[in-house]
Amino acid sequence: MSNEYRTFRLVCTEEEVPVVEALLHAQGFRFEPEPFYAMARKLTHEPFPLGESLASRFGRIYIQDRSSMLPPLLLAPPNGASVLDMCSAPGSKTSLLSKLVGREGFVFASEPSADRLGTLRANLRRTSSVNSATAKSKAQDLPFPDNSWDYIQLDPPCSGWGTVDKNPKVMELWSESKTAPLIGLQKTLLEKASAMLKPGGTVLFSTCTTNKEENEEQVAWAIDALGLELEALEPPQGFVFGTPQLPGMDGVLRVSEDSAGQGFFLARFRKPGASSEEEVTLAPAKDLPGKRVDLSRLKGGRSMSLISLPPGETFDFGGKVYFLHQEALRRVPSSLRWQGALLGKVSGRGEGAKFRPDGMAKVLLPKGGESVDILNVEEPQPIEQLLTGQSLPSPVGKASVGLFFRGLSLGWLSRKGSRVILTSK
Repeated sequence: MSNEYRTFRLVCTEEEVPVVEALLHAQGFRFEPEPFYAMARKLTHEPFPLGESLASRFGRIYIQDRSSMLPPLLLAPPNGASVLDMCSAPGSKTSLLSKLVGREGFVFASEPSADRLGTLRANLRRTSSVNSATAKSKAQDLPFPDNSWDYIQLDPPCSGWGTVDKNPKVMELWSESKTAPLIGLQKTLLEKASAMLKPGGTVLFSTCTTNKEENEEQVAWAIDALGLELEALEPPQGFVFGTPQLPGMDGVLRVSEDSAGQGFFLARFRKPGASSEEEVTLAPAKDLPGKRVDLSRLKGGRSMSLISLPPGETFDFGGKVYFLHQEALRRVPSSLRWQGALLGKVSGRGEGAKFRPDGMAKVLLPKGGESVDILNVEEPQPIEQLLTGQSLPSPVGKASVGLFFRGLSLGWLSRKGSRVILTSK
């Protein structure tokens, strides 16, 4: 299928959908709904690159191939669940998991490459996925105890044959004779996922390749060698699925070359045994290098919507304030260096300490802008001016200014005299 079929998803609540769509329409974009996910859209008219749209720049949409949305949707963690995402960058699936599990849920994401980890964190920051935490680690080396996760997403490195429309050289780079190391790594990661999964827990295995050795043969190995049970997946609407290339694979999904979207393979496993309420002994970090900070006691922090944050604590790490989810504090051992969600910066000490929100910390903006200084615009032009480095007249006040489009929170602005400028692009 041609890669001209472009998709994205909205990053907002159901109530905010009309305003996010209005922001896109105001810049000339046209799109239509996808049948498999209420927040997915197919792009039908693109007056300029969608990634440069205001909705994208402020994290209110996420450009993502429709097939790539399927792993989180088919893992289907319930609201409030904790999920381990083993191979996370660039964060497309991680941020969707963050959305699915909601405010009370938690997602832990690992990535071994420093550059790709930076991309992962930037995407989670842009989409305000504050119910997540990240670490630089090989997934096979994660120090979580056995039987400690109910839900695991495993989208391991693969040959990528399903992305040939976007990456024409992929078949040359990963010819069938060169895939042995990938196949070995996938087995290692499946074995690690199986160990960390609780009895009764679920792991969703996916690849963006059409290679049988990395797909059906891995499923057969996981069943025979690891004792995992294959669960049947219900085919989502709007896709064409091909026939599995091995017998006994009822329930796996192989996105066909005739389907819109990249070629993808998905299989969901259950670990045998009854789920138990008994807690696994965890060894979380006892002492963190930062110090706890109460934003409600800081200048600039008192007006923030702290009630919108998930359960957890805020820490000051050398002047940068991060939100640390309570599940991260409970689960992550001292041997693993990890990072929560950036909220902003703190300067000064004692009663003079002042908090300045990160430009993308939309979670701290009160709904409708109550209790903070705001700039609420009805058309995109003033925001476009800000993105070019221009300033706008400042609302009366002294604190950071919340930027809204027709009541939809976008981010934070900084004051510069009697003007405001974009805090972060």
